[in-house]
Amino acid sequence: MRTALVRRTVLTASAVSLALLATACGSGASDKNVDGARPAPSAPATSAASAAKAKTDAELAALLVTQAELPTHGVKAATPAELAAAASAGSDKPECLPLAKAQSTAPVGAAVGKAGTKAVAKPKSVDEVLGATVTSVALASYEGKGAEEAFAAIKAAATACSGGYTGSQGGDSLKITKVVPGTPVTAGDEALAYTELGDVDGETAGMELVVVRKGNVLATFSAVSPSGTAEQPKAIVEIQAKKLG
Repeated sequence: MRTALVRRTVLTASAVSLALLATACGSGASDKNVDGARPAPSAPATSAASAAKAKTDAELAALLVTQAELPTHGVKAATPAELAAAASAGSDKPECLPLAKAQSTAPVGAAVGKAGTKAVAKPKSVDEVLGATVTSVALASYEGKGAEEAFAAIKAAATACSGGYTGSQGGDSLKITKVVPGTPVTAGDEALAYTELGDVDGETAGMELVVVRKGNVLATFSAVSPSGTAEQPKAIVEIQAKKLG
């Protein structure tokens, strides 16, 4: 895995995992038309979701999964550089943009509040350091039916772009060759799970994406691994979904 986009993930996961092992640690505005996606029918809105006030950045940050709740991982806040890179997510195909944004944990649609963190599976030995799955978690809140529309846009993009697309972030690009349904997830009011296969200098990298909507909050979980095959972050999804109510 030699492209800059994947190399950043490798370095981040390796550095955090090594630190955990060594210390025995215990512990921007978007278009209202949902980022260029073709109009897609959204799930029926509940009166509560439509009437609820969107949460602020601070309110969402308080709902993020914490280190104490996830002892099997090292949890750390996303850096300003990582947030900026995520916000720059793009796609060579307009219909794939919501999916590219979700994979990069950038807000899809006109999110009011945003918050994010990162969880790296703790290695049990040095040999496991480079195989650790790193999961980026992002929460976004919306007014009205915004969360439902964003969820529907991601779902429509995954279907339209099942044959692949090229995603970009921070000036780097990654060719996605296939998007297939992942292990089904039951959480929130509705949930989606996908496995994306990327071509990295002739090598195949498997990435996991889970999207959960609870009311007017959308939780996105994007998992990658330096080993090339990420695991679906089931424990993280379960804990985070419970915190959303």
